[in-house]
Amino acid sequence: MILAGDIGATKTLLALFDWKDERVEPIREDSFWSQDYESLEDIITEFLEEDLSASKSEEDDEKEEEEESGESAPPAGLSADEIRASLTAACFGVPGVVLKNTCKTTNLPWVIKGEKLCEHLDVKHVQLINDLEATAHGLLVLRPDEFESLNPDVPVKEAGTRSLLAAGSGLGEATLFWDGTRHHICPSEGGHADFAPNSDREIELLRYLRTSYLHVSYERVLSGPGLHTIYQFLRDTEKREPTWFAEKLPTGDPSALIAEAALAGKPEICTQAMNIFVSIYGAESANMALNTLSLGGVYLGGGIAPKILPMLRNGAFMKSFLSKGRYKRLLSTIPVQVILNPQAGLLGAASMAAELSNQSKH
Repeated sequence: MILAGDIGATKTLLALFDWKDERVEPIREDSFWSQDYESLEDIITEFLEEDLSASKSEEDDEKEEEEESGESAPPAGLSADEIRASLTAACFGVPGVVLKNTCKTTNLPWVIKGEKLCEHLDVKHVQLINDLEATAHGLLVLRPDEFESLNPDVPVKEAGTRSLLAAGSGLGEATLFWDGTRHHICPSEGGHADFAPNSDREIELLRYLRTSYLHVSYERVLSGPGLHTIYQFLRDTEKREPTWFAEKLPTGDPSALIAEAALAGKPEICTQAMNIFVSIYGAESANMALNTLSLGGVYLGGGIAPKILPMLRNGAFMKSFLSKGRYKRLLSTIPVQVILNPQAGLLGAASMAAELSNQSKH
């Protein structure tokens, strides 16, 4: 049995799998608010010590599935100690740079060490990987119906280098390098590269941001907080914020409220903010495709893209993506897809844990 985790600044997902070679559904999974815990070890302990018992009907269902598939499913109702004893490996996608199997998380006050997790779980193999690296591994095991194409006339390609961008709490980027036979995952911190404006309004946005930041990265605009920042720029420079919406913003997550309002079409300031966001997203996606020659496709992950699909489909994203002068023709041959499965990162971590587990048996 393996343990996989997708660690985020907001939420942490953990799951147990009996994953050997092919993707399988988790035996058990749960989510936790990351900020409520002092460490990943605390979350793991709570996860393993929760009631793992299954009802009789669930046990019967599992036995039926086992008989039909011919595979041996783990028994239901294992205790925390029994789970620990059966674990062979674990892998966690973490929000930050991983060096020597250690990560000081970017937006959490944690230091995660693979060595300490090995001791905590009493297993030989615990691998930490960047969260976008985990999503990239997950991309390779997703089914065709777990994607939405933004240029459906362009065929999906199994071969070729791919780019992955994920706007959420921050902006993550990764490359899936194609060696002619298989993909190799290359993590990146490209979201922190310099923001490059492409219009007079975006130039004004950059100037606005430079009053607050010495360095303005793409993450400052292509993220949940970035969408709110774009809104504030329009509010402060164009003075068209409706009173009713200004009163509503403090009642919830500003970025989510702005996105919802943009999808509903009012107020106009939210639609404008989202159009700027989508345009910048398209431009940076094309930048990455050109930087890595990602003829195998560009993939949008993270929490934002699936929620704003109508805005991504309205043409602004692809118009910006293709606006690269002489390279418009090349970019027009690259499939652009949105990852719909929110557990892509968790599945990617699980696939890596399964690989570690298999290696330990040989």
